Amino acid sequence: MSGISRRKFLGSSAALPLGLGLTGRAAAQSGTLTGSADMIITGANVLTMDYDQSVAQAIAIRGNRILAVGSNEEILYFANAGTTRVDGRGTTVTPGFIDAHSHPLFAEEAVGVNVNLRRIDDVKEALAGKAANTPPGHWVRGVMYDDTKFEDERPLNRQDIDEVVRDHPVYVGHRGGHTGVVNSKAFEIAGVTNDTPDPVGGRFFREDGELTGKVAEHAREVFFAAGTWPVMDRAVRQKAATIASQNMTATGLTSTTDAYGQLNDMIAYQDARDAGELYFRVSFMPGGNSEVYAGLKTAGIRTGFGDDMLRIGAVKYAADGSASERTMYMSTPYEGTDDHGILTMSQEEIDAAVDDAVAHGFRVGIHANGDWTIDMVLKAYERVLKNRTGPNPRHRIEHCSLINADLLARIKAAGVVPAPFYTYAHYHGNKWVDYGEEKMENMFAHKSFLDAGIPVAPASDYTPGPYEPMMAIQSMVTRKDVRGRVWGASQRISVTDAMRICTVHGAYASFEENIKGTLAPGKLADLVILEKDPHDVDVDAIKDIRILRTVMGGRTVYEA
Repeated sequence: MSGISRRKFLGSSAALPLGLGLTGRAAAQSGTLTGSADMIITGANVLTMDYDQSVAQAIAIRGNRILAVGSNEEILYFANAGTTRVDGRGTTVTPGFIDAHSHPLFAEEAVGVNVNLRRIDDVKEALAGKAANTPPGHWVRGVMYDDTKFEDERPLNRQDIDEVVRDHPVYVGHRGGHTGVVNSKAFEIAGVTNDTPDPVGGRFFREDGELTGKVAEHAREVFFAAGTWPVMDRAVRQKAATIASQNMTATGLTSTTDAYGQLNDMIAYQDARDAGELYFRVSFMPGGNSEVYAGLKTAGIRTGFGDDMLRIGAVKYAADGSASERTMYMSTPYEGTDDHGILTMSQEEIDAAVDDAVAHGFRVGIHANGDWTIDMVLKAYERVLKNRTGPNPRHRIEHCSLINADLLARIKAAGVVPAPFYTYAHYHGNKWVDYGEEKMENMFAHKSFLDAGIPVAPASDYTPGPYEPMMAIQSMVTRKDVRGRVWGASQRISVTDAMRICTVHGAYASFEENIKGTLAPGKLADLVILEKDPHDVDVDAIKDIRILRTVMGGRTVYEA
């Protein structure tokens, strides 16, 4: 076709044979889709991200599907008086970006105060303001806390909160979701003292025998079970789903994954959709110990049920701590300590969870950051896959942060999909000091996965990490943090490989590569118009590329 070319910068070691498509007028002639276009975009630099890695000038959309991709002349063939025409000159068009692991409703700012601030005094002021408008004795919640972003260069502690809030219990949740900081009133109503032992799979942090206020993993649960917590009603949750989808589509995301969904989350997505106010597609991974997972099993509903907007994904469990909060469980300790992290599931519990999920027709996605934990999860997967016949179920390892050569080979052999953090190297640089340079050469190992032929998935883990795809591409390409420090230079990848991860591999992770991830006739009309081509800017400026328009199913859901 005259409108399709091969561009030298699109050479990629990551190309995986995940599907081909016809282009231009040939699509109509083949019967893929026929008729005139509802929308055409012409004059653009269209990066299809297909297996041939072709580049076109224009694209035609009919209904919610792509009608054709090709030259300007070929695409104008599909236009008539009623066709919306978009002048794409000077812009770049890509498939809609996909986030294979996030928590869109996790922030819960509707009931908490955002403390993603740069000074501890600012956090204290925000908590005091929230307490002043909270009924006596009720919990005050802080959300989006990040301990390494303070100018004070120390984390928040119990005494800081006590100085401004004494009569309300306070829980300041880390954006990573695995730790929090509480005040003295919270310890009091939960019955926790300096002598209270740490629960299995959790920790009350202490200094010189005194509680600091930091709590991790299962130790948080005693607070969640005590006192009166703010409630998000159904209408508020619906609004939260709408806001989350609006925010994400503004960054070019057309699909995301709720990677520990609860019953209220499922209801919120459905309510927003029914109101015509859900602007992204959702792969819904029910939490393994949740009410919604139990209900799905009882109803005989399994992975894959649903439609193009809302589909049941793998069931999600968590077997260890957090990378960003430095609680993940590793074979070697954190720098300068004898601390190996926190394990939250035993091998027996992992095995039982996998057995039960497979028996009920579910794929499995287990959160495992540390190399030790990844080994445990792989043992469970290898056991259930040993005598399996039929297609690869594509079980997942969520985060899969710290790997080695043995784990890499086993992941490949088992057909497992790893989903490491894609914005972390850039955004969370201060945290990697606790791991050290040697470990960082094997963390968020996108290059190692690609070199092994493993379709590594794109994962923000929002709220713990930012979800912006442009930041993700820059982070994977440069491995530079906000201060310019490089973490794990050996894991740098090309711009094209990073873009394929955020599109093609994202679709593969949810078994949807036949309907999205590339721009090809017959696939969903999910696409993004970028101000610039990520290949053509300084790699340290990729995150600054503006999103001009996001189209989901032929519908413009964001326009700058």
